[in-house]
Amino acid sequence: MSENEYISTPNFSLSDDLLAIKSLAESFANTEIRPYALHYDESQEFPHEIFAKLGELGFLGILVPTEYGGSGLGYQEYAIIVEAIANACPSIALGVAAHNGLCTNHILKFANEEVKQKYIPRLAKGETMGAWGLTEPSAGSDAGGTQTTAIRDGDYYILNGSKNFITHGNVGDIAVIMAVTDSSKGKKGISAFAIDKSMPGFYASKKENKLGMRCSDTASLTFDNVRVPASHLIGNEGEGFIQALQILDGGRISIAALSVGLAQGAFDASLKYSVERKQFNMRLADMQGIQFKLAKMAMEIEASRLLTMKTAWMKDNGEAITLQASQAKYYASEIAVRAAEESVQIHGGYGYIKEYPVEKYYRDVKLLTIGEGTSEIQKLVMARQILNA
Repeated sequence: MSENEYISTPNFSLSDDLLAIKSLAESFANTEIRPYALHYDESQEFPHEIFAKLGELGFLGILVPTEYGGSGLGYQEYAIIVEAIANACPSIALGVAAHNGLCTNHILKFANEEVKQKYIPRLAKGETMGAWGLTEPSAGSDAGGTQTTAIRDGDYYILNGSKNFITHGNVGDIAVIMAVTDSSKGKKGISAFAIDKSMPGFYASKKENKLGMRCSDTASLTFDNVRVPASHLIGNEGEGFIQALQILDGGRISIAALSVGLAQGAFDASLKYSVERKQFNMRLADMQGIQFKLAKMAMEIEASRLLTMKTAWMKDNGEAITLQASQAKYYASEIAVRAAEESVQIHGGYGYIKEYPVEKYYRDVKLLTIGEGTSEIQKLVMARQILNA
């Protein structure tokens, strides 16, 4: 056997199908999103028209099989789509990620057929947005502190409590909610329920005024004696927390992809500015200090992209990704913060005004090290995975 016969060379190129998805997503982002990103950031309006078009493209049912009205795509396509949209507007990309990866995917992965048939087609078409409720005022990184309760009452469960920082809390009619069904069992007493706003007592109670991601709808949810059919229990009692962890693994791929897209957008803007802007009778791009910044940004963004796409490929191939998803989410989000900061620095004073896009990237980016598990939680997850290997 020759040396070349047993050395395998990885193929890092995208397939023709993935390239077509990438081209479609980038074209849509550049024509339908980028020109309006600042408007929606300033107004804090949820961009209903844009999301309606995203639904028509199949970008709100990316992971949903075609028999439920979805696109029947995988996590590699998902990552490519989210990255392209985040390059134009991270806030809209956050909505795409949360809708596909959390609420819709949780119902698709764990709910019974009755609930799937009731909710998935509507979500996949973008007829309404999906919300996913884990976080509470006293239960952020510590989901074991969940206080929302679900008490069995014949053929129903009675939900009481509240959730906060919920994406699509106002604009979403369908939600997956984690609630305690047995307080004596800690995290193993948390269950998941599929609910909708036709159920009396379920309503959004507060819209948050945020630093960044301002057109992404973030609200508190309240449950006041909400009667939920027992058939809307997702899986079995006590499985909610374990389900949530699995959903978060996949969700972290989308946040990593969002981070890559934001960082790439900030880099692209900085590269353009450094070529056009002159100081001391020379382009910024000809100054070694700026060159070093650009070189490091480009390298770190590409490393983030490779780590993200590797994790997406593993997920599509049925491999365990808890470690890799945390690595990708942690690294890509931290790199995105650094890229956004460097972009503002390269722009100087112009980076601090809204005429240039890097100001918005800088405000939007910080959420990425907090949402779907803080950077500190990611390090805990990674450490446990390594130590238990």
